[in-house]
Amino acid sequence: MTTPSFDSVQVGDTLPALTLPPVDRRTLALFAGASGDHHPIHIDLDFARRAGLPDVFAHGMLGMAWLGRLLTGWAPQSRLRRFDVRFQGITHLGNIVQCSGRVVGKLDVDGERCVRIEVQSANQYGQTKIAGEALVALP
Repeated sequence: MTTPSFDSVQVGDTLPALTLPPVDRRTLALFAGASGDHHPIHIDLDFARRAGLPDVFAHGMLGMAWLGRLLTGWAPQSRLRRFDVRFQGITHLGNIVQCSGRVVGKLDVDGERCVRIEVQSANQYGQTKIAGEALVALP
């Protein structure tokens, strides 16, 4: 991976998009095992239906992990200084999630040259699922 430089990045630049395969039960089960989040709303159809939902749905932190993957595909994790998100919608089974990012600012933070990046994930219908912001220090 070639880390972008502060001087080469401009406000308005976009990060290469990350498109994931459709969300399926296997992905949810694997994430539950890896994360330790075994809440039945994400893995038990009967539980989800008793809660008034049509089916299980993706963990919010799985969606945040995908946005983290977008960021760390652009710059090394060691460069990430802040990463905040707001969960805005349920990511249902079958959703094809696309993660995107855009540079919205260049600034100096505690002596480091940083870029502020707006990130979001949306499904194939254009519905935003997660929106947030990251601060990345660049050489």
